[in-house]
Amino acid sequence: MEWLFLGSCYTRCTADTPRRGRDSVTTDKVHELIIIGSGPAGYTAAVYAARAQLAPLVFEGTQFGGALMTTTEVENYPGFTDGIMGPELMEQMRNQATRFGAELRAEDVEEVTLAGPVKTVRANGVTYSARAVILAMGAAARYLNVPGEQELLGRGVSSCATCDGFFFRDHDITVVGGGDSAMEEATFLTRFAKSVTIVHRREDFRASRIMLERARNDPKMRWALNAEVTGVVGDGSVSGLRLRDTVTGEERTLDATAMFVAIGHDPRSGLVTGQLALDDAGYVKVDAPSTHTEIPGVFACGDLVDHTYRQAITAAGSGCSAAIDAERWLAEGAVTTEMAGGGYGQASEQVAATVS
Repeated sequence: MEWLFLGSCYTRCTADTPRRGRDSVTTDKVHELIIIGSGPAGYTAAVYAARAQLAPLVFEGTQFGGALMTTTEVENYPGFTDGIMGPELMEQMRNQATRFGAELRAEDVEEVTLAGPVKTVRANGVTYSARAVILAMGAAARYLNVPGEQELLGRGVSSCATCDGFFFRDHDITVVGGGDSAMEEATFLTRFAKSVTIVHRREDFRASRIMLERARNDPKMRWALNAEVTGVVGDGSVSGLRLRDTVTGEERTLDATAMFVAIGHDPRSGLVTGQLALDDAGYVKVDAPSTHTEIPGVFACGDLVDHTYRQAITAAGSGCSAAIDAERWLAEGAVTTEMAGGGYGQASEQVAATVS
């Protein structure tokens, strides 16, 4: 319980008491740390931060768990000999974070202000304040947005060959795309599949020469060029793709038990565009190997910064790094020294008065 001086009287309230302004509600409490995102990176950051007694406030989004919520079985996450379902893995991470004291909110963040010693995060019309913020919003795989695709996601439709290729051993499968990522995914999948058909809407490719030649020289590779996917066919699982010839307009069905979409990823960095430095692809820039961004007290991790690996285990490791970086930065007492003059962990009331 704390006392706030409002005008000519004292009002007793809790630290989370909201104050209503013209446009939104603002809470009085200044958190040590806010985490935005709830995939492996966000939850791992929450576990480490909570164990460090930072009591992180985590905005999971209205759909928690990130991309693994659409993955059927995860066999390459260490510690699970028989594999684990993607949603179950996320639920376990979530429970672990709450066990150590992380506060989780199933709300989408609408706006952030990252500059300055106190950062603000607005969600569901309420503005929250924190000394430090970890960004773990991830990246979204691009999909085709054709009939049947979303319905069969995780049932033969995938965007991750490394994650799901093993399940299609000795199957006839497809990869959609014409860049390096498509060639890489297709070449990898030939380890398992009976055949891999690359579906591309043109005859020429954006892929580098070496990647393209490697794919062309693979005896398991098949090619469907000048072909556009118009739909995914299957009852409970993928059984084929509907293709349209981009030259003649002719349509046909290609039998396949899986479709791997490899047309790129889009980092979910729109929330911080204009506030943080992004690279040409929209990923948040960090001072590698750390997770520090250009703004003191703001850290980024997981697929929001990762062009290359995009695995659950690498995202989790990145989230661990972000929590440790944030803990060490907070321990330096940057906000306390500058604004409140108090000891580490004792600045909430003074800083709240400053931002009121």
